[in-house]
Amino acid sequence: MNAAAHLRNAKRLVVKIGSALLVNEETGRPHQAWLDALCDDIAAAHSRGQEVLIVTSGAVAIGRGPLGMAGKKLRLEEKQAAAATGQSRLTQAYQTSLDRHGITVAQVLVTLDDTENRRRYINARNTLDTLLRLRAVPVINENDSVATAEIRFGDNDRLAARVAQMISADTCILLSDIDGLYTADPRAHPEATLVPEVREITGDVEAMAGVTTTGFGSGGMITKIMAAKICMGAGCRMAIAPGKPLHPLKALEDGGRSTWFVPTAEPRAARKRWIAGSVQTLGVVIVDDGAVNALHGGKSLLPAGVVDVSGAFERGDAVEVRTKDGRVIGYVVDMSTGAVSLATAESESSEGPEDED
Repeated sequence: MNAAAHLRNAKRLVVKIGSALLVNEETGRPHQAWLDALCDDIAAAHSRGQEVLIVTSGAVAIGRGPLGMAGKKLRLEEKQAAAATGQSRLTQAYQTSLDRHGITVAQVLVTLDDTENRRRYINARNTLDTLLRLRAVPVINENDSVATAEIRFGDNDRLAARVAQMISADTCILLSDIDGLYTADPRAHPEATLVPEVREITGDVEAMAGVTTTGFGSGGMITKIMAAKICMGAGCRMAIAPGKPLHPLKALEDGGRSTWFVPTAEPRAARKRWIAGSVQTLGVVIVDDGAVNALHGGKSLLPAGVVDVSGAFERGDAVEVRTKDGRVIGYVVDMSTGAVSLATAESESSEGPEDED
């Protein structure tokens, strides 16, 4: 399948939109012409039978003005107040634009804990599945009005990937201020070239993201690579594409510049996808060589194979599994038997039905 066909052939599509694309920083209002053009693209996808979910930033940016905090550096509680004020305005902006196409919007707010707690994860998934079945377009944002620094995603790239994983989407689009992954930061290296497709996230690919303080580095491209890992592990293809031009999805569908991350393996079973995509781990389990071999062979980890444990965690929490030399080989979560099961970014599942919940 060529890159242009990835979007046209999507059945369940997650689109992530950053606040810089959506909101005019000076006025605190949505870029209405841009939003209408984007919603035209979403309506076109919707009309051909595709299911679309929007993961959006912008509540804080929109909520500043009405509270008299435009241009001010905000404390946590002020950000939460701005989010509470702006969230309804943000959802209404999407509803007004999609009303032109007779499409209903549904607001869904989540926190990191909603995707880390297995029961809340399943409940959220069921809600989104029902909304899609009823042909609504969920508009999803992190619940910044109640989340604190310790329980936040902190970026909507990973939230979009987590949503895509949760609802078994086949395609996730991150609309950005850049047009994809480059071999190096193009702002510092004019000779850098765009990477049109990635089929495996290797150390070299991660190195391309860099560790800089620019928009291309920490908090920018790095979080997008982290999102790509979650998507690819769930069998979902992901694109980084330029979002600033009007009709960004139409441009991508027509073969516009982008980087596509294309999984080569089948998605793992539901529980292993959840473990591997966990954003927060609460501890570390160090295991011996025999346990490493057993886990890679699909067996559970038994107490005899544990060399050391650190952190504070309970049954149902995700923890890292490391070898004695400190290498991370995957993640485990306590099962009802008291044993644990391994999920890695590389492993495939041959177990049970797809939906084992």
